[in-house]
Amino acid sequence: MPAISRFNVLGVSLRAMNLRVATAAILEAVRTRSKGYVCVTGVHGVIEAQDDEGFRRILNAAFLNTTDGMPLVWLGRHYVGGEIDRVYGPDLMLEVFDATQRGEATHFFYGGAPGVAEELKAKLEARFPGVQVVGTYTPPFRPLEATEEAELAALLAEKKPDLFWVGLSTPKQERFMAEYLPKLETTVMLGVGAAFDFHSGRVQQAPRWIQRSGFEWLYRLCSQPKRLARRYLVNNPRFLWRIAGQLLGLR
Repeated sequence: MPAISRFNVLGVSLRAMNLRVATAAILEAVRTRSKGYVCVTGVHGVIEAQDDEGFRRILNAAFLNTTDGMPLVWLGRHYVGGEIDRVYGPDLMLEVFDATQRGEATHFFYGGAPGVAEELKAKLEARFPGVQVVGTYTPPFRPLEATEEAELAALLAEKKPDLFWVGLSTPKQERFMAEYLPKLETTVMLGVGAAFDFHSGRVQQAPRWIQRSGFEWLYRLCSQPKRLARRYLVNNPRFLWRIAGQLLGLR
């Protein structure tokens, strides 16, 4: 894999890349059987890492820690320039599925509410004929118990998927990947959050122009105000204040 520049945002080391580069790196990891996990990190993840050193270490230990959010893309262009673009979880999922229609990798879905992973499997198999989704698992809304962990490990030992897609929320999905990657027979784990709900049809995505404007957070807040109010109304101002300090050399 070619060298990929890094840049630092409030102590979080991000990779300067785009969808094409990220997809190529993931497929190369599958080809060489190089285990690792992928975090798609936005403002929410960066701010969570300010309050939790352990979570910051998880992000910084990722095989790929990508720019999932236009503010981080703009910062990356400021620091390192180049062809940096948004590597957004839902887009990354589609890009990788498009690249694996000829059996280059097998897939497994972990996460979502009951029924979501199965709906996602059906939708993506129809959209990308030839892809191989070898299994799904819907976890409880709590840490796995010993019997559930053993069940998941046995399923992965049987299926041995190359790509293990995790559809939880930040920071839950990143903590899961860091803990379970060494325990499960898979090569690359990818935490893509709301991609499960978007691509299964459960939740509508923001129009592309809103995504590119940097105001997707406002669209999602209006769609799910109770669930997302703290994430956006508290974390976004904190991010602006802290990043202003970094840009001014005060942090």
